[in-house]
Amino acid sequence: MSSDVREVRLPAELCIDAERRFGARFGSVEELLVHVLQELLRDKAAQMDESERRVIEQRLKDLGYI
Repeated sequence: MSSDVREVRLPAELCIDAERRFGARFGSVEELLVHVLQELLRDKAAQMDESERRVIEQRLKDLGYI
C-alpha cells in the first residue's frame, strides 16, 4: 500500500459513534475505515472472479468442451 494519504471529511457524530462501537478493536476511525474499505474491495474482487468464471464456463460450453 502506498504511503500517500488523503483527508476525508466525515460527520463528527458518525466518528464518535464509530469510536464508541469499534474503538476497542481499532485504534482510530482511520484504521476502521482502512479495514472496511479493504474488505469491500476484496469482496468486489471475489465477485469479479465469479463473473469471469461464468464467462469462461459459457465459452467452454459454446465450444463443446463442457
